[in-house]
Amino acid sequence: MTSAEHSAESAARREAMVRSQIEGRGVSDARVLAAMRTVPRELFVPAHLAGAAYDDRALPIGSDQTISQPYMVAVMTEALGLTPGSRVLEVGTGSGYQAAVLSHLAGEVITIERRPELATEASARLASLGCANVRVIIGDGTQGHPEGAPYDAVLVTAGAPQVPQPLTDQLADGGRLVIPVGSPREQGLVIIERRDTELVQRSGEACVFVPLVGRFGWDVR
Repeated sequence: MTSAEHSAESAARREAMVRSQIEGRGVSDARVLAAMRTVPRELFVPAHLAGAAYDDRALPIGSDQTISQPYMVAVMTEALGLTPGSRVLEVGTGSGYQAAVLSHLAGEVITIERRPELATEASARLASLGCANVRVIIGDGTQGHPEGAPYDAVLVTAGAPQVPQPLTDQLADGGRLVIPVGSPREQGLVIIERRDTELVQRSGEACVFVPLVGRFGWDVR
């Protein structure tokens, strides 16, 4: 297969994914749909899983972590309500796919990964795709990144036992936090919006994510 043929096939798979898995289930934000149509998901999974990259499921990426189901990526991204000037904090870089999607929607993305090997690979992958507005940091994402706060949006891509207070503390007025909260085996999305000193919370989709590990997550021991 030539490079042009591969590129066309990838675009066709992305279009099919958006139409059947995302748009067909109610995600309607045009900018989110466009970002999902743009990012080549097959580059964010191990080579032997490239053929399954656009399947309607999460996939393993190594280090006991996963790349999230395309639908959940879109749902969580839409819930953030991003604008082109938004400053975003992502907790849990993984392969970098979610950060790549965010890079097309926001002005600046800071993403934190606790596993150095994943952070290094994701940083190189994002750079190769020209995601110049994304910065990958190695650390405990449950503590956020206070040096860059406040953020217009905070997105957590792992399941937490409760909402980490540092993350709500680092929200800008009008900012939103989207996070899966529950047990290690099943969670529900929680969407929190800061309105001055008040935090307004609502519930979203049921979901299953890997555990959020860190000082304000599940025990690191």
